[in-house]
Amino acid sequence: MNISHRKVNKRIKISDKTGNPVANKAIKVKQTNHDFLFGCGGFDFIPYVKGNEDFKDITDKWLDVFNYGTLPFYWGGYEITEGSPDTESLLNTAKYMQSKNVKVKGHPLCWHTVCADWLMEYDNATIMKKQLDRIEREVTTFKGVIDIWDVINEVVIMPIFDKYDNAITRICKEKGRVGLIKEVFDKAYECNPEATLLLNDFNTSINYEILIDGCLNAGVPISAIGIQSHQHQGYWGREKLEEVLDRFSSFKLPIHFTENTLISGDLMPEYIVDLNDWQVDEWPTNPEGEERQAGQIEEMYRILFSHPLVEAITTWDFKDGAWLKAPSGFLRLDNTPKPSYTMLKNLIKKEWNTDIEIVSDSEGYIDIEAFKGDYSIGYDDSFVSAKINDNEPLTLVI
Repeated sequence: MNISHRKVNKRIKISDKTGNPVANKAIKVKQTNHDFLFGCGGFDFIPYVKGNEDFKDITDKWLDVFNYGTLPFYWGGYEITEGSPDTESLLNTAKYMQSKNVKVKGHPLCWHTVCADWLMEYDNATIMKKQLDRIEREVTTFKGVIDIWDVINEVVIMPIFDKYDNAITRICKEKGRVGLIKEVFDKAYECNPEATLLLNDFNTSINYEILIDGCLNAGVPISAIGIQSHQHQGYWGREKLEEVLDRFSSFKLPIHFTENTLISGDLMPEYIVDLNDWQVDEWPTNPEGEERQAGQIEEMYRILFSHPLVEAITTWDFKDGAWLKAPSGFLRLDNTPKPSYTMLKNLIKKEWNTDIEIVSDSEGYIDIEAFKGDYSIGYDDSFVSAKINDNEPLTLVI
């Protein structure tokens, strides 16, 4: 697969602090982070940052692989009592992750599920105002720490959702899908014009395409298309994956695979329509399933990484049992890594990573091919940080 678009050819001149070229010297070029967002659910960081050392091993293993994490902003859990949001906990967690060179996404700002029950006390106009106020509060408060948001989640089903009454479905019925999307996106954009703002959905049918088209025609400032890929009932496979990529590439927008799960145990039965309806006492992993999971994740990541519009892949569960008790993580319940963990770490940190030593020429130049990202470059005990993401010549004083 062609991944040349993930790399650049860079000519770098190395000078010392007196301005002289560092000639005929072994220069080390080591990648410290990727521009590509290799993500995973970051929910385990919340208890760790609060002081629960039981989560240290989990978060350490997480940080060994990923540079992008999703934190939960489900309104019903984030603000159980009106006026008392869990801001401090999420802000401290996001800042900690940021300090570890991790980009953080908030998920989601508007959703009909896990919605705040107290919103039901209000009429639709008041619900809408409180929703917009909520967006302003979160996007403004977290600006600079979280600048990527799933603005609104699963809108294809939102106005026809009938499992239980909720405030967001009410206003979506009244305003229509595009009408609601435009209002929440406009508010998020107003509060942080530099933010990456996603429309996110599990529905990959033509209905989602029609919705995106309607939003773009209405001037909704969508930064990227979010595609969920929970595969509890079996791997999509190359054919479906490439077909989905082909259809959603027509919008010429960046694509984020926002919620990816692949199972390392028995698959969920095909007759289940809503994944949440599959309730079991336990759902174990097994050796055969773990090998299958590793192979499927590898194929999926290779396909997505080779596609020029894909900017991010987020696996939803880092550890087994996180959602629906599914064996969908990279770690087993006892925190031991599965084959999928080792495979993905090798892909990101070895195969798709630049770590070289090259001797400068007589004028202090080196020419390298490197994956786009952040670098530490230097010689002996002297190193500087540099961003390498284009083909323009670069001069470094070391």
